[in-house]
Amino acid sequence: MILYPAIDLKDGQCVRLLHGDMDKATVFNTSPADQAERFVRDGFSWLHVVDLNGAIEGKSVNTAAVQSILEAISIPVQLGGGIRTLEGVEAWIEAGVSRVILGTIAVHDPDLVRKAARLWPEQIAVAVDVRDGKVAVDGWTGLSDLDAITLGKRFEDVGVAALIVTDISRDGALTGVNVEGVGELADAVSIPVIASGGVASVADIERLKARPGVEIAGAILGRSLYAGTIKPAEALTIAAA
Repeated sequence: MILYPAIDLKDGQCVRLLHGDMDKATVFNTSPADQAERFVRDGFSWLHVVDLNGAIEGKSVNTAAVQSILEAISIPVQLGGGIRTLEGVEAWIEAGVSRVILGTIAVHDPDLVRKAARLWPEQIAVAVDVRDGKVAVDGWTGLSDLDAITLGKRFEDVGVAALIVTDISRDGALTGVNVEGVGELADAVSIPVIASGGVASVADIERLKARPGVEIAGAILGRSLYAGTIKPAEALTIAAA
């Protein structure tokens, strides 16, 4: 299982939100590049970055901060938040992003996502952000009428690298990961699934790994790393077992 430390960008700073609420942001580092370098020193092999302002505005906003991260580290970066055109995908891949995450556009224009996945095989991930059983859009400010499995099945066999499923009710709350919800999606689709939202301790990583059925490909670690409830070395050892 690959562990992805998360850097969420708001107004150029590294923050964590509670339940996706932009008004409930805690600043953990004013230098995203410095935070990225810390995660590399901790031994992580991937980095998960989200442009929170971009997700709401529908276009990349924290561009300078993302570029500073890309210049500071050499491990692969996956980036989401406000990327909703093929031109936007291409620009970030050319800038050095290894995997582009598409969320809102996956609901509104699935054909664009399929085309992106064909143009950049294994470099496109789809964000499946779930609140009250439905997929959220526009930086989690709106709800679609789709459930997670319906959305995931849209992208079978087109070259999508991963589905990143987030339980918004648990995000940033350190209440434990929704193993059942993540597992249901993983069992229903052939695309690798990455768990996000609520991962609070190494016990959550162990639960994800121990569940019967299709293996969970990865987990995103946010507030648990910043708050110290997960120690990187221990988590990486368990994930690799």
